[in-house]
Amino acid sequence: MKNFFSKPYRWAAVFSILLMGAVAFVLLDTFAIQKALVVVEPESAMVANETAASQSDPVISDNSYEDDNIKISIETVRDDDSTIYVADIQVSDASYLKTAFANNTYGRNIKATTSEIAEAQNAIFAINGDYYGFRDGGYVLRNGVTYRNTARSAGDDDALVIDKDGNLSIVSENQTSMESLSNNWQVLSFGPGLVENGQIVVDNSSEVSQSMTSNPRTAIGQISALHYIVIVSDGRTSESAGLSLLQLAQEFQERGCTTAYNLDGGGSSTMYFNGKVVNNPTDGKSTGEREVSDIVYFGY
Repeated sequence: MKNFFSKPYRWAAVFSILLMGAVAFVLLDTFAIQKALVVVEPESAMVANETAASQSDPVISDNSYEDDNIKISIETVRDDDSTIYVADIQVSDASYLKTAFANNTYGRNIKATTSEIAEAQNAIFAINGDYYGFRDGGYVLRNGVTYRNTARSAGDDDALVIDKDGNLSIVSENQTSMESLSNNWQVLSFGPGLVENGQIVVDNSSEVSQSMTSNPRTAIGQISALHYIVIVSDGRTSESAGLSLLQLAQEFQERGCTTAYNLDGGGSSTMYFNGKVVNNPTDGKSTGEREVSDIVYFGY
């Protein structure tokens, strides 16, 4: 063994092997090794509230849904050389705007497709969320419960806050403590904010690498009390280029949104309605849904 290490190149070989092992572990820990931290009771298994119990039979078509508490209509439009799916959603109470984790479990690398998570919750309508499980930082508050109180340490730190009345607002994580937000209904951490007070807050001169790149997008906005717009765009294909953040913000502003926020996009971008995927998810290399950590959905 002594003779083995007497050659300098052999030390280098051993060091290289150890380094490769360390890198492999970090990659596995980041992308593959599942760490379940909290198992959450499914919303669909909880006791329904009184208004849900008395709901009328819904009227459903290929692109709409309406009952006493939830009204959804979806249109497909072409703009900016892209196919864009726009959902106009109204609810009678903020409790119908929910979130859910993959496998009903909060943790690292716990993933499922948007449609799988939605089906497990009996969701009427769903989109992918903020992919919280890909990061160690970023506030996570879901359905009134705080799961992570660590702010993002670098880059964009806009968080979406949905209060218990269903109102959307955007805050800076590094200027707002999770403790001060803990009384809210949802907090999602991706960003950036797109529209605030009816004004577009992202442009081609800020966050250039994000805002000027056309990609599949997912975002949510609010027009008025309990009235929301959800947009998903296809992208990275010859049929649909995708949207820049500025173009995405313009779509919300044109529809009268006072607040709008960008969620996880790219291959994650998925819209689900009434048991089917509405859009055409792709990462530019392959088609089909990408597994994600979480969803935002409307349902009981």
